[in-house]
Amino acid sequence: MIITRTPLRISFFGGGTDYPVWYREFGGAVLSTTIDKCCYITCRRLPPFFEYHSRVSYSKVENVDQNSAFEHPSVRGCLQFLGVDEGVEIHHVADLPARTGLGTSSAFTVGLLLGLYALKEQMRNKQALALDAIHVEQEVLKEAVGSQDQISAAYGGFNRINFNVDGGFEVKQVITPAARLAALQQHFALFFTGFSRTASEIAKEQIKVTPHRKRELDSMHQMVDEAEAIITNSNRPLDEFGRLLHESWQIKRTLTQNITNTSLDEIYEAGRSAGALGGKLLGAGGGGFMLFFVPPERRKELRMRLKNLLCVPFAFSNRGSHVVVHEPDEVYDKSLTVERCEVYAQRPSSNAN
Repeated sequence: MIITRTPLRISFFGGGTDYPVWYREFGGAVLSTTIDKCCYITCRRLPPFFEYHSRVSYSKVENVDQNSAFEHPSVRGCLQFLGVDEGVEIHHVADLPARTGLGTSSAFTVGLLLGLYALKEQMRNKQALALDAIHVEQEVLKEAVGSQDQISAAYGGFNRINFNVDGGFEVKQVITPAARLAALQQHFALFFTGFSRTASEIAKEQIKVTPHRKRELDSMHQMVDEAEAIITNSNRPLDEFGRLLHESWQIKRTLTQNITNTSLDEIYEAGRSAGALGGKLLGAGGGGFMLFFVPPERRKELRMRLKNLLCVPFAFSNRGSHVVVHEPDEVYDKSLTVERCEVYAQRPSSNAN
């Protein structure tokens, strides 16, 4: 049995420049961090005693006669990519729900790939794991997704991720005193606005209009430089980060008509009126979590103003996807069933005195 833990992420700047249709021509960059909210995936080889071949449990349960019959796209894609034909059992649970802008889909893919590799007694480094997850989502499943979430989930930490025109990427940890990073964290408040549409559905529209949004995406790319400079220069007030978030959100919300709506705009403006200097809707848009940058002394006022929304506490996290339990499975071979039974019958009981 294998259990993996994979962090969710918050993306601050540069979202939209991590789509291949953009960065393979112009390059891209994002500034993001993983947080202490994770998804957990358990996988094991399924003993051959059941009426189904494989099983997966998430928000629903699927029992199938062959692995290609799974409806869950990531499960089906990961098993196909790794050539897993044997029976498996997979369970997924998470600290926060899917479709909320925190990179849950890619965290699932990264965590499942890591678990399946461990089940095969194979190691995979962070770069290879991220590339595998990108390949599964973009090439195997043909989903309209970017490339930042898979990398954040695999690496963990507060990073700048650069995307190169040749398709490669670089992960650079943001170097700043721990006290300044802690102070930055104290300025954030995360509110749940409600479930969003599937990210890939919203992303399809954004990808379609990307060639016509060069000015906006160029500006969002440049903001990654500015945001990194604010964090790493202790002489600059952190409030500049919040104001830059506001500026970035004003650009992002114009990329397509599906990113925001009247209800979300009202939530954002209510937060601003309560003292938030800036913020953004996380992920592709349409709903999910909204992040606010608010001076600590105005946090209580903000929470009172948005008291009808769930405020979720979080902390930055440095660890990427990793295996937390690794226990070898019994390998069942039907041709050896009788012999194994005889061996087991001859073993001394663990309860013997």
